[in-house]
Amino acid sequence: MVDKKQPRVSAHWDHPDAEAPAHKRDFFADVMDVVRQIPRGRVTSYGAIAKYLGAARSSRMVGWCMNNAHAVKPKVPAHRVVNRNGLLTGKHHFGDPKAMEGLLKKEGVKVKDDLVLDFARKFWDPAVELGF
Repeated sequence: MVDKKQPRVSAHWDHPDAEAPAHKRDFFADVMDVVRQIPRGRVTSYGAIAKYLGAARSSRMVGWCMNNAHAVKPKVPAHRVVNRNGLLTGKHHFGDPKAMEGLLKKEGVKVKDDLVLDFARKFWDPAVELGF
């Protein structure tokens, strides 16, 4: 079931389905667009992306999209997407299990035992930052 609220996509978002209801848009493309907007040094969750896109119960679907982010152009900073607790649950999809942590650390995000430290402060909520 799709949430009735429709997100506002970013001002630079030019996907042809931008004004279509959530259930008629390309979910994969929408996810990639949101992830590309996460600033360096910040992280968000699969669930926050799903909720912003009007599909609040689809966090696993966002995860499936992230599994294929390596093949998408322009690049998608998939390392900035973690689970709702700040855990690097997608780290195994980066080849080297330490790659995701390394990318985050290069951006100033501290990680210990696969967990983003100070997660609440580093959390980027697309519904707040992009408007809903």
